[in-house]
Amino acid sequence: MPAPLSSLKILDFSTLLPGPFASKTLADLGAEVLRVETSSRPDITRSLPANVKGGLNAHASLNRSKHSIGLNLKHPEAVKIVNQLIKKYDIVLEQFRPGVMKRLGLDYQQLCKQNPSLIFCSLTGYGQTGGYRYRAGHDLNYLAISGVSNYSRRKNELPVPLGIQVADVAGGSYHVVMGILSAVIHRQLTGEGQAIDISMADAMFSMNVFEGANWLAGGDGAEPESTFLNGGTLYDYYQTKDGRIVSVSSLEPHFFAALINAMELPETLLEISLSDQKSQKRLKKILKKRFLDRPWSEWEVAFADCDACVELVLEFPEAMEHQQFKDREMFVDVPDSSGSTQRQIASPFKFSSCKPEYRHVGVELGEQTEMVLKELGYSLKQINELTKAGVCEVNKAS
Repeated sequence: MPAPLSSLKILDFSTLLPGPFASKTLADLGAEVLRVETSSRPDITRSLPANVKGGLNAHASLNRSKHSIGLNLKHPEAVKIVNQLIKKYDIVLEQFRPGVMKRLGLDYQQLCKQNPSLIFCSLTGYGQTGGYRYRAGHDLNYLAISGVSNYSRRKNELPVPLGIQVADVAGGSYHVVMGILSAVIHRQLTGEGQAIDISMADAMFSMNVFEGANWLAGGDGAEPESTFLNGGTLYDYYQTKDGRIVSVSSLEPHFFAALINAMELPETLLEISLSDQKSQKRLKKILKKRFLDRPWSEWEVAFADCDACVELVLEFPEAMEHQQFKDREMFVDVPDSSGSTQRQIASPFKFSSCKPEYRHVGVELGEQTEMVLKELGYSLKQINELTKAGVCEVNKAS
């Protein structure tokens, strides 16, 4: 069976992480994605350090299964080409600051004239409206302005930069995917296209699920280490005798009972209430001291057959070797241009009647320019003339 989104054709103007991760997710699920790129606005992921074994970097994974056309969007002929492509690629993803696509003559209002059923998704830090709409930002800034950074830290300590980009991916990429697929369903029902405005700051703000509800109901604002999930309870990290770190999230009574039993602690601790911060603080001191009594190898045995929501904090190489991810087939060999393959992290989606698709690793800028233009009816002579005029870029390997 073909992948579930094999009928979708997406024109992708995005770079870096949020947009490309979104279009990669859609490509893994079968969508045909054509990246519109230019060497005058290089994608930084192309220049990230290469993998020492395969000579390939994050770009090869972020942009797998996508094609690339090199176009200088400041040139009228390039704009003309995009208008032709819109008749085939009826979904657009762009990640410019507000107003850029309009100045190029490629905004929703212009492009939908060529295709009224066009879905046009704009991904920005702060959205298409509001006083911050033209402001630059990155993942850390969206976490900060949404209030998340402040209560996601230890008391009297600075927030810690996360190893993954939560606002970019959970806030940006995933909301782009949800927005586009929602618009696709709407189009199937009505025939109408539409513009979608995704703000990474908005998305992060919306993720304040518990604290937002509490504040809007008249409660106090969340402080560091004051809630069930930010260190205000036993839900936390602890160190073992050999310096390893374990995560403990035994919040529910039956998980908490299993924890106390496995750690051979007094059953009287089961009477401690989650809402009593003083008692929880005392409990955490007891757990901290107890975990330091044994190395992880011994605790691992104690928790092996125990449903207590306790897991070792793995270093990333350990996570890559974890049997659970191997059992879940979270690795895939993706074909590259040399006829070999590159090992990559697979799509997390599991379907009963179809599978994700991994057609090839990320390609060079403009690798499919000639192919795409020929499909639009351009002759090789015309393509050469456009290339000489600086309208398009054709990769020599294409």
